[in-house]
Amino acid sequence: MNILDNFNIFEQGDKKETVVTIGNFDGIHIGHKKLITITEKYALDKNLKSVVITFNPHPLEIVKNKSPFFYIFSEEEKDMEIKKENIDYFIKYPFTKDFSNVSPEDFVNILIEKLNCKILIVGEDYCFGRNRTGNVNVLKKICKEKGIKVIKISNIVVDGERVSSSIIRECLNNRNIKKANLLLNKPYYIFGKVVEGNKLGRTIGFPTANIIPPKNKLLPPDGVYITKTRYNNRIYDSITNIGKNPTVNNTDRTIETYIFDFNQNLYNQNIQVYFYDWIRGVKKFSSIKELKEQISKDISVAFRFFKTK
Repeated sequence: MNILDNFNIFEQGDKKETVVTIGNFDGIHIGHKKLITITEKYALDKNLKSVVITFNPHPLEIVKNKSPFFYIFSEEEKDMEIKKENIDYFIKYPFTKDFSNVSPEDFVNILIEKLNCKILIVGEDYCFGRNRTGNVNVLKKICKEKGIKVIKISNIVVDGERVSSSIIRECLNNRNIKKANLLLNKPYYIFGKVVEGNKLGRTIGFPTANIIPPKNKLLPPDGVYITKTRYNNRIYDSITNIGKNPTVNNTDRTIETYIFDFNQNLYNQNIQVYFYDWIRGVKKFSSIKELKEQISKDISVAFRFFKTK
């Protein structure tokens, strides 16, 4: 797969006709996966190159001035997910105010002139161009005149709601990790490098791996969560605390993961922490002894959870 920040795939020496899909693809949820899978299928069946276009930053940051905008997956995490797909080109085009004002006709011309697009695959509620005037019907009309086939893909509906990144963000903000994972078709996770913490966990028998999340990464609310942790291609059961550790008067928000049956040095190593369920909120304990007792209870909850899976 080629990852680009422009539309110039011809500069890669590839002038083959393409099948293109477009979206923000934050989280690569089951609706996104449907678009990507169909794009892959048409590329294979029609002997075309497959192209997935997304935008960076998120258009809402520019158009609606929603800044900072918090992402389900960071840019690095999105790259990790898209690399699992059988896509030829992943284009992360810089989204600017000028680009937001491109007319629907000019945008289609870009697809033709830069990408040699012959098939365009979009969701049923896709809109583009100046003031989002380019809906699917407008797109079909313009593309028909220019020899591009437009394929409209129906939304995926779960529990009466259209699957969207917005719904998943809402689930995460409400600690509904199970539903977020259902819509993502994979566990929500945080990928980051382990850094030194205050080392309190080590002194009380529960050493933790502390990670700094990517910038503008959407985190669930403070609390303790049932997690699994991937390190060096192995996955371990774990629990993770997000918060400021009021028991020891810590003022910085941290992410601390206690990995079961693990004693390796992880400093400066990358780990991936997968979230499965919420255990409890943050609490200030009256003593370290009470904190240790609660951690033991949290671990028991996680053990029971994984035993039923």
